[in-house]
Amino acid sequence: MIGYRARIGFLVPPGAPTVEPEMYTHAPQGVSVHFTRMVASGTPGSHQGQDERNLSQIAHLEENVELLMHVKPDVIVMAHTASSYTLGRQGEAELVAKMRKKTGKPFITAFGSVLTALAHLNVEKLALCAPYNAESTAKGKAYLEAHGLAVVAMKNLEGITSIYDQTAEGAYRLARSVDVPKAQAVFISGVGMPTLSVLDALERDLGKPVISSASAMLWNALRMAGVRESLPGCGQLLR
Repeated sequence: MIGYRARIGFLVPPGAPTVEPEMYTHAPQGVSVHFTRMVASGTPGSHQGQDERNLSQIAHLEENVELLMHVKPDVIVMAHTASSYTLGRQGEAELVAKMRKKTGKPFITAFGSVLTALAHLNVEKLALCAPYNAESTAKGKAYLEAHGLAVVAMKNLEGITSIYDQTAEGAYRLARSVDVPKAQAVFISGVGMPTLSVLDALERDLGKPVISSASAMLWNALRMAGVRESLPGCGQLLR
């Protein structure tokens, strides 16, 4: 019987129904995962008003962090990739530093975890896909390129009502459709679309690493909490 090893606290956007089940299902034994919803008005998951919702979530982040601190997490994760796109490089760095100082705990973002994961896999050229609108996806591309990465292909989901209504099968099709030979890896942005269950199949079919915001933030959170354990079925990064 494995006892308590780590607690991970996730700051989750409102309306994203799949983050908790993915983390509960795939976290190693002895690692407890805890969640609080960030604050945003408007219609969760809609392509309309995404930047405004991101800004609202960022504005209320300190309140959410205070709630998570009651469970004494070993690491706190801002589980929303697009918020980093809204913040920009300096804004994200300042937020991370502020939250680390406030809590005395490691504070990481989904996007920062993606950067760490890509470096770990020695990826410099990647294909990007996301359930966002075209504008937010383009911001993601620009943000990746600002960190020295080459985005050689990009695709977003069009004509959808909510980014949170998408399935793992939809994530598989989206990742397959964006891949090009010169991409060293495929990155699926967005924690609200379930991805962990299809990463192995994607890597087998594409013959290259495939990471998602969810796989990167789980991998990095475990790493920051001192838990080094192979998680089969979730792609090369977690394996």
